[in-house]
Amino acid sequence: MNRKSITKTTLVALTLSTALAFTGAYATEGSHWDYNDANLTGPSYWGDLSHDYHMCKDGYEQSPIDISSAKDKKIGELKFSYSGTPLSIVNNGHTLQVNYAAGSKLRIGRDVYDLLQFHFHTPSEHTVNGAAAPMEVHFVHVNKAGQLAVVGVMMDFGRANKTLDKILHHAPHEVATVTVDGESVNGRSLMPGREDEAEKFFNYAGSLTTPPCSEGVRWFVLKKRITVSHEQVEEFSHFVHGANARPVQPLNDRTISANDD
Repeated sequence: MNRKSITKTTLVALTLSTALAFTGAYATEGSHWDYNDANLTGPSYWGDLSHDYHMCKDGYEQSPIDISSAKDKKIGELKFSYSGTPLSIVNNGHTLQVNYAAGSKLRIGRDVYDLLQFHFHTPSEHTVNGAAAPMEVHFVHVNKAGQLAVVGVMMDFGRANKTLDKILHHAPHEVATVTVDGESVNGRSLMPGREDEAEKFFNYAGSLTTPPCSEGVRWFVLKKRITVSHEQVEEFSHFVHGANARPVQPLNDRTISANDD
């Protein structure tokens, strides 16, 4: 194997390890972190907790961001081919996460990504014109090259979401993973109902929003929102002991693109 092949193989391996970190492995490995700066382990301190987390303070393309302006650009459609998956819920100490069985896909133009998991934040991590939503759900995907694509869906107060109700009902209150016999969910039920609504989004180059804050993540934040009840947000906040959102990060010289097709 030549040097170029070795470099490419190593890069893919490292990126895949990052993808695994995003699926919750970081919850039990590495230095302890949380969302409380008063403990000196919150977002302002992440980059100093471990050398592995240095991108949290040194990175130049960090997430989340405030979306206050965007340039129209033809990016390609988002095509969600999600199937139902057995209900497997992880409480990793930072969020509630639903792991996805193999087979569900996201297509972005010619690029194909596999859905790994989805999880929640309160309040929303992304903001629009400086305003946060009550919650946000993130759908984490990876392609064969180990590259990550994350779709964010903002959640406004309104009618309760039935899928979130099911997750909250069965979720473990301690750090644990629970697989519920006979129950399944489909992540598509946590997205806008019409296909054309999911094709309107903001896109930018960013990072993981939790340690190790690795960059190279393709972010897609849908313009259309879904609803969540006050009671659901309150119940979720009990699982994460308050809020679990990283503050918005500097945009620096990045461009936010808007696709309305």
